[in-house]
Amino acid sequence: MQYYQYCSVLTIAGSDSGGGAGIQADLKTFAALGCYGTSAITAITAQNTLGVTDIHVVPPATVQNQISAVMDDIRPSAVKIGMLPNAETVRVVADTLKSYEPVPIILDPVISSSSGKQLASNEALLAMKELLFPVVTLLTPNLNETTRLIGIQIDNITYMIEAAETLLNLGCQGVLVKGGHLDGSELYNVYADQQGKRETFAYPFIKSLNTHGTGCTLASAIAAYIARGHSITEAIASAGVYVNIAIKEGQNVKTGEGYGPLNHFFKPRKLAKLDC
Repeated sequence: MQYYQYCSVLTIAGSDSGGGAGIQADLKTFAALGCYGTSAITAITAQNTLGVTDIHVVPPATVQNQISAVMDDIRPSAVKIGMLPNAETVRVVADTLKSYEPVPIILDPVISSSSGKQLASNEALLAMKELLFPVVTLLTPNLNETTRLIGIQIDNITYMIEAAETLLNLGCQGVLVKGGHLDGSELYNVYADQQGKRETFAYPFIKSLNTHGTGCTLASAIAAYIARGHSITEAIASAGVYVNIAIKEGQNVKTGEGYGPLNHFFKPRKLAKLDC
C-alpha cells in the first residue's frame, strides 16, 4: 500500500469554546487550506460571540508535553503561536521549540480579546520580546497589539510602516503589522523583514459583524501556506485573500448574538504547491 502525507501545522494557542477564534479557528483554517492540524492548548477560555467570561491556564508542563508529543511524531512544516497567558508559558514554548530542528514560526501576539478581556499578562509580553521574538519567522500584531508592544499610537499607514521598522529592531525575522482597525474603504497590512524587503498589502473593506477570530485565522492561513511550500510574501498575500473572502462569505451568516466568526469553509479556488 502506498501512503501519502499531509502538510502538517502545529498551533500553540488558547481554546475558544465558541469556536470562532484560537485553537478552533486555527484548526478550521488548516483544514480549509489542505493541511493536517495539530495543537498544544495553552489556556481554556469560556467565551462566545458576546465575550470571554472565564480563563483557565493550562499548566506550562502540560503545554510542553503537548508540543513534544507532536514534534516527536507528527513533525509540522510550520508552527503558529497564539495566546500565551503568562511568562512561564512563553518560556516553556520558546525552550521546547528551540530543542527541535527549526521550522517557520508565525507568532500572533494575542494580548486581549475583541471584547477587551486581557489574555496575556504584561510579564508575558516582556518574555515574548526576550525569548520568542528572536526565533520567530513572522510576527503578526494588529494595531492595538503593536501599540502595546512599542508604545506608539497608530492611526495611519505611515505610522504602520514606522512601527514595522521598530518591531524589527526587537529581533524578529519579519513583521506584518495588520491595519484592520483603521477607518477607510481599504485595509492595509504592512510587511517588513531583516533582508530589507518592504511590501504593503491592500484589501477591500467589508462591513460585517462577523470578524471574530480574524487575526488567528490570518496567522494560521499564513502558516498553512508556508507549510505548503510558499514563500513568506506569497503566503501573506494568499492568506490575506483567504481571510478577506472568508469575511465576505460569512457576513450574512448568523452565529450567536454578538460578533460571529468568519466562514472558514468557503471553497478556496487555488492552493498550489505542496513541498512539505
